[in-house]
This record gives sequence, C-alpha cells and structure tokens, in this order.
Amino acid sequence: MINKYEDRIIVDPEIMVGKPIIKGTRITVELVLGLLAQGERMDEILEAYPHLKREDIYAALGYAEKIIREERIMPLSGIKCAQL
Repeated sequence: MINKYEDRIIVDPEIMVGKPIIKGTRITVELVLGLLAQGERMDEILEAYPHLKREDIYAALGYAEKIIREERIMPLSGIKCAQL
C-alpha cells in the first residue's frame, strides 16, 4: 500500500501555529508520533481519538519518514559533537 500522506496531513499557519496536523482535526503529527514512541498501540490511540482513522496514523508516519529522508546533515568543521 502506498502511503499518500499528502491527502491527510496539512500545514496551515492558522492552525496549531503551522505544525503539521491530521486534516480536519487539530491533532498534530507530533502528538501521534509521540504517542507511538511512548508505546501506545494504534488501537489505543484510535480509541482515545475516535475521529482519527488508522490511515491518519499511517499518514503521520509517512510524513515523518519523508522529513527524515529529506534531512541533510552539514558537518561543521572544527566542532566536536557529543556522542549519544
């Protein structure tokens, strides 16, 4: 299945200060990803936010994947970075 997040994720400066949200809601991609990162199961998220659909959660993941895929790291010469 091809994830067409573009149909479900919007960025509007007038809604949630321009953070990416699930279309038709005020639920941010950040919130959905945070819940998943904390170990919430998809069914739990859908129960807590009944106006969300499973496809919305997949769209949030697809959006995050696109952002990370397009991220470019530019090394700064002469600066040592702390290791995680």
